[in-house]
Amino acid sequence: MNDSPMIDAGVLAHVADLLVGHGVVALPTDTVYGLGACASDLVACDRIFSLKGRPDGLALPVLVCDATQAQSLVKTWDFTSDALARTFWPGALTIVVARAPGVLLGIGGDETTIGLRCPDHGIVRELCRRVGPLAMTSANRHGEAPSTSAAAVREAFGEGIPFVLDGGTCDGRPSTVVALDAKSAYLIRAGAIDFAAVLEALSDAS
Repeated sequence: MNDSPMIDAGVLAHVADLLVGHGVVALPTDTVYGLGACASDLVACDRIFSLKGRPDGLALPVLVCDATQAQSLVKTWDFTSDALARTFWPGALTIVVARAPGVLLGIGGDETTIGLRCPDHGIVRELCRRVGPLAMTSANRHGEAPSTSAAAVREAFGEGIPFVLDGGTCDGRPSTVVALDAKSAYLIRAGAIDFAAVLEALSDAS
């Protein structure tokens, strides 16, 4: 598990206040720097789409502090979801499952599914504990290379981002993204975790 750089408690509280106040901030993660907002904040999430130039139909992933927080957002948390969370969280696996009815989020997409990840980064998990699930996408203009430093984020967005939390260099591989249904897992994007390991974890749990 990544212990993550230590951040002053006052700075962390300030970031939490910005998020609660409809702000978009840039945060270090266990992969690359991301643009984050409270997932339930429609205005702030729309700001992420605008800043990044991301198509509305391309849903934002949602980061959570743990599996319990993830369960509050999904229709069914079955043995497949639980097996993958226990095996790979915190870590670089995004699990796409059916969203719970009535859960209003500003993440875009088809409104029936949600991509969830518990990051191996203590600062981000703590923010999720304080303010709730975070909608987050890599801190770059759509189609450009991800930002791996706070300086790169500032260069990409200038004054468009009110606060960039400097967590040093973040140059991990993107998360592996898998979709789950009642029968199996399907690879959507290859990443840091080998898909064969995902299938093995499901096989061991069945």
